[in-house]
Amino acid sequence: MITLLVVDDHPVVRNGLTGMFASDPDFDVVGEAGDGAEAVRLARALRPDVILMDLRMPGTDGVTAIGDLARLGVESRVLVLTTYDTDSYVVPAIEAGATGYLLKDAPRDELLRAVRAAARGESVLAPAVAGRLMNRVRAPGAGPLSQRELQVLELVAGGRTNREAAAALFISEATVKTHLLNIYAKLGVADRAAAVAEAFHRGLLTPKG
Repeated sequence: MITLLVVDDHPVVRNGLTGMFASDPDFDVVGEAGDGAEAVRLARALRPDVILMDLRMPGTDGVTAIGDLARLGVESRVLVLTTYDTDSYVVPAIEAGATGYLLKDAPRDELLRAVRAAARGESVLAPAVAGRLMNRVRAPGAGPLSQRELQVLELVAGGRTNREAAAALFISEATVKTHLLNIYAKLGVADRAAAVAEAFHRGLLTPKG
């Protein structure tokens, strides 16, 4: 029997999921939580095989809770169940440690199969989510930074303007702007400050002195 913790801030949703799994002899719903903090507390106490985790909840959200569970060494598999399938939700959840990611419109049989698979340690992704991740990996901007892009980023990190960076590298200011746009796409950011911060985070740049 697979033990299950259901986490969602809507009581109607929790009741529906609990009733659905309770009707199948393979599952035992051992607890319910209405937010991420409660989910972490119950998961530590109950150690369920699988946690069905919503993402957008008041207080502690699902992604934060997933990260907390991983840091605390809770070995329960976390299967995200949400209505949101954009990159801004999918990627952080998976990076935080989620085993799988399903959408709430998934058919009953698909959800049951997904929880069984998650309990076995298998990754489970809704088709729409899998497609998004594949497109992200295949995107032209997803590759590593070139040597020239790293040079531009290092100058920007040092406080140089586009014109000063262009002069230092003996290239045009327009070329610097093009390199910066490529850098933003590859790092998944929208501006200079975020690009520099992400580069330090990834170890592409190191503090001087």
